[in-house]
Amino acid sequence: MKISCAWIYAISKYGYPPSIEDTYKALREMADLGFKYVELEGVGERNLMEVFKNKEKLKILCNNLGIKVSTFYPILPDMVSLEEAKRKEALELFDIGIEIANYFGCRIIQADSYAPPLEFVGKVPYEETMSYGEQYRVKVDPDFKWEELWKILIDSTIKCNQKAKETGLKFSMEPRVGEIASNTDALLRLIDAVGDENFGALLDTAHLHAQKEILPLSIEKLGNRIYYVHVSDNNGRVNEHLGLGKGTIDWRGVFVALKKHRFNGYVAVDVGEVDNIEEEYKESKKFLENIARELNI
Repeated sequence: MKISCAWIYAISKYGYPPSIEDTYKALREMADLGFKYVELEGVGERNLMEVFKNKEKLKILCNNLGIKVSTFYPILPDMVSLEEAKRKEALELFDIGIEIANYFGCRIIQADSYAPPLEFVGKVPYEETMSYGEQYRVKVDPDFKWEELWKILIDSTIKCNQKAKETGLKFSMEPRVGEIASNTDALLRLIDAVGDENFGALLDTAHLHAQKEILPLSIEKLGNRIYYVHVSDNNGRVNEHLGLGKGTIDWRGVFVALKKHRFNGYVAVDVGEVDNIEEEYKESKKFLENIARELNI
């Protein structure tokens, strides 16, 4: 198990997405917190291209700090747009994401399934902030067809996976509250539809626990298709991303299940939107290190 610092740390401190100047600050702070591995994101075209243009300087900084980028996460909601032209543009931007991931020597590139392209009344999931515990309301157009949207998600995922695979990257997706594939079984259905072992799961404990999933059972279902893990805690009712041990997740059960399936990849501390965030990250990192010693993983 390799412990990484998730990009939500930077988002929580500097906004969504952080400016490129704040990206440099966040990387320095992650190193100061004791992390050897960190995540990096590019949110939408503008932020993605800023990261791309600064990739050489960012890599030099990482090397100087003694940290490695564990995974890159291009956030491109138009991957599931109902408009083909927008999906095509998003796929072209995903190529930029692949180039960034390979430049930093990542093994994995990540994605979300994104919020469905419906008319939201009020807030849209993860559009401008990373706030949790929000209530979502939508208006479903009479012409909307779920089957069409599901086929679009499958098609975009297959194309992204193939692009990633051709460059030696694994491709994983994170089920999140309020998105198209929001839970374990939806992701399993998508994995079956894609039909390629290069595509797997980013297991996010906070999002799944908030949806009343039994996390060790989620791990049993996904098995060796878990390629990356995000860890944060909550009370099982709201998808907060609290420090480990600050909620009701059975952490020993989670890691016993991961050990059974010989997971030996990155586990990223994914704590966000909390007070005293630096201390929460230090404590959560120590929490993980203790579990690793106890279970010999």
